[in-house]
Amino acid sequence: RSDNLLRSGVKNSSKKLTMRYQRSSTLFKEAQQVIPGGVNSPVRAFKSVGGTPIFVEKAKGAYLYDVDGNSYLDYISSWGPMILGHAFAPVIEAVKERADRGTSFGIPTELETEIARLALQMIPNMDKIRFVNSGTEACMSAVRLARGATQREKIIKFKGCYHGHSDAFLIQAGSGAVTFGSPSSPGVTAGTAKDTLLADYNNLTEVEQLFQEYPEEIAAIIVEPVAGNMGCIPPAEGFLEGLRALCDQYTSLLIFDEVMTGFRLAKGGAQELLGVKADIVTYGKVLGGGLPVGAFAAKKEIMKHLAPEGPVYQAGTLSGNPLAMAAGLAMLQALDADPQIYTRLAEKTERLELGLNTVLENKGIPYQINRLGSMISLHFTEQPVIDFETAAKGDNERFNSYFHGMLNEGIYLPPSAFESYFLNDALSLEDIDQTIDSFQKVAQKL
Repeated sequence: RSDNLLRSGVKNSSKKLTMRYQRSSTLFKEAQQVIPGGVNSPVRAFKSVGGTPIFVEKAKGAYLYDVDGNSYLDYISSWGPMILGHAFAPVIEAVKERADRGTSFGIPTELETEIARLALQMIPNMDKIRFVNSGTEACMSAVRLARGATQREKIIKFKGCYHGHSDAFLIQAGSGAVTFGSPSSPGVTAGTAKDTLLADYNNLTEVEQLFQEYPEEIAAIIVEPVAGNMGCIPPAEGFLEGLRALCDQYTSLLIFDEVMTGFRLAKGGAQELLGVKADIVTYGKVLGGGLPVGAFAAKKEIMKHLAPEGPVYQAGTLSGNPLAMAAGLAMLQALDADPQIYTRLAEKTERLELGLNTVLENKGIPYQINRLGSMISLHFTEQPVIDFETAAKGDNERFNSYFHGMLNEGIYLPPSAFESYFLNDALSLEDIDQTIDSFQKVAQKL
């Protein structure tokens, strides 16, 4: 009889969860009929964690609201852009006001110069900036510019660092670190792969070996100064400084992919926070205030190679789109006017870390928490997470239970163990404490 009651309880619980996401489930099935996988970016499909993705109806401040009427505290912030929370009033008003005057021209506007000037005032070490439409486009263009400026073809990237879905970046390691890469996605040619060299993140020795093997062929190193696509992984002490020194030694260029970290870790991004200067820096996320924007910046000696001044071609009809520029300008102005925001965000993220630590230690669950500024990630493993290999050793089954448990508690986390959380300033201390209380319940079943 007790077994029957238990089974009945499980069935009822499962039925309640099904009802909780009923409309989302229906919409997902409909989407799969007309969109590959039912989504327009793979992580949204919940394939890493299982289950049905939620469909969002609206968002405000720190909260998401789905089509089934459920609300969630949001810890991805649209994967970074919503640093001040959803539907931030100055951004919304700027977009509305600009839309009344037209949504796209393909002709220069004064607004582009205004946001460019402000961005360059906020970030260190850069003279000129060009706007594009995505982080992928920014990184692709930065590498092309580096190759054109150096007249070299090879680049070094790091396993687990994601720089968008351009062919040159979708490369995994071959038989060893000092080899040509091999494609990790169908559609990427072997010819493209041969010009991308691979090293482990935080491993300076492997980078030195690559330079020794190809001393006059490497145009640039591209790196996330704080990795965010294998969870949050900060750079080891001396790692970025070592990359800078190697690039100087071999006259190669250092590209920081700050699509995630730019304007998030500090006004001047990782360059400012970590005190290491790059030659080219890419931006996105926060820079667009929630609209599709990317950018790349460099010293004028490098940017002079870019068309129409130089021979390195890059173009885009929607680059500098007035709606995106208006949203980005409003966001940067708000950040520039509030120097304490980065302190507040770091304190909130630290409060979350301390709460998670307490729960996990009491439960005796193996874990690692990585954090820097308002980026944080939880890995269910005993081994320190310093690169893609160590990140991949986490307990995925436990992470999946953690994700769905928190989702059912009304906490939206990244639906992948390989993604950083991004906190936003709309999260209150009470929201953080509520999250920790929810985790206390979920941890009982991990």
